[in-house]
Amino acid sequence: MLKDIRIEPFGIQLYESKHHAGDRIEEHHHQVYQLLYALEGTGKIILDGKEYLLEQDHLTFITPLTPHAIISDHKLTVLVLAFDRRIKDGTNTELFEKSLYGSKFIGLNPFNSSEIRQLLRTMLYEQAHDSLHQETALRTYLSQLLLLIARGGKNNEKVDANTLRAERLKDYIDSHYFDWIHAEDLASRLGISTRHMNTIFKETYYMTPVQYLTEVRVGLAKKMLAETDKDIASICFEVGFESLSTFYRAFKNITEISPNKYRTKQQHIDKRS
Repeated sequence: MLKDIRIEPFGIQLYESKHHAGDRIEEHHHQVYQLLYALEGTGKIILDGKEYLLEQDHLTFITPLTPHAIISDHKLTVLVLAFDRRIKDGTNTELFEKSLYGSKFIGLNPFNSSEIRQLLRTMLYEQAHDSLHQETALRTYLSQLLLLIARGGKNNEKVDANTLRAERLKDYIDSHYFDWIHAEDLASRLGISTRHMNTIFKETYYMTPVQYLTEVRVGLAKKMLAETDKDIASICFEVGFESLSTFYRAFKNITEISPNKYRTKQQHIDKRS
């Protein structure tokens, strides 16, 4: 059964869908794309003939004409983001061709879900407030959301939950090393204590998350020092250190020489080769 969704004037519409315990939305399809984000409650979604458990922070990406149905076990609130094919043009074409070419159910990790919640909140605000740049803002935030989904769409089927947590934590650090990151914030996102987080990360990677973060930042700084003529202050800023003194101390602890001496040494090596 085809159900229409009104998404004018910009081809994007974000709205709430509430379901009571035992409600069932029979199988149907749309001519637009949909992102279903579970805000609270539990239920099931049947997507293209396959059944998935729907819980808080779970996301479902539905392409046009894909049959789907929803069954709520308890009160279920879903945020629905609908958009049409216009969003595929321009910079988003590659995303759809390589990662978003089919419907998929996505169980989000705590890091992705935090970012996605914030983007959805921002889109709700933009949608509710008319402005000169409203369409541009909505399309920009939707593009960011699609990029997060495309990057986080890897299927992790690790048996050990702690290994999976450590892997997700490493992935988060790899892609957010430039942020202001605290151990307490990382642990709270995982819903565990800092001590437990450090333990499970060290079991897999033989160092704490903060030690790994420093290794990543210094590794990138070494590459920039060797391959670019960027100022050391710029490199310090780009890789995420908050001060030059902290950067110099961390760099010397790992490499045993200062950034200046490291750059000079690499330049001499390059000249000899």
